[in-house]
Amino acid sequence: MVAGYPDLRGPLALTLSYLRPPLHWVDNPLPLGAVVRRVKPKVIIYCDGACSPNPGIGGWASLLISPKQGKEKVFTGAEADTTNNRMELTAAIKGLEALKVPCEVDIHTDSQYVHHAFTEGWLTKWTSNGWKNSERKPVVNSDLWRKLIELSRKHDIHWHWIRGHADSVENARVDALAVRARQGLAAQLRR
Repeated sequence: MVAGYPDLRGPLALTLSYLRPPLHWVDNPLPLGAVVRRVKPKVIIYCDGACSPNPGIGGWASLLISPKQGKEKVFTGAEADTTNNRMELTAAIKGLEALKVPCEVDIHTDSQYVHHAFTEGWLTKWTSNGWKNSERKPVVNSDLWRKLIELSRKHDIHWHWIRGHADSVENARVDALAVRARQGLAAQLRR
């Protein structure tokens, strides 16, 4: 006799007991229609941009921190002809582009331009006005805003504004990295 199969006997019973579990083992513990939610990985992003002169040569940096894994990654870059605001946006974009799966993200930026667009409803107004600002002029950097919106939809994002050059070690770090990226490109262009 095989547990879960009271009427089954003989060599076939032994074979079947190894092939398939008794029916009571496969009961679904979840009620019909239950939703299983996956916990999204938590990531913290610090991002900053630099440009001198503005407009001019610019740099950006993103620091991604995975608190659960205790790991971090840094991404930097530079452009020859840009603005500070474009570099701030690029830093946020590059940070989000580095994420391979949907995440719960805390983004820390010292850019009120980037922060307020998401937290003060600027983006909603711009999109409802056909990408025109309150003066009915085209929104500056709409190409980058559209990309940032697209990336933001993949994640649960909490935006945090931090005072630049204040008490945040991480913000000071991405600021220095953005400046270094800008300086590196400036040195290359002088050659």
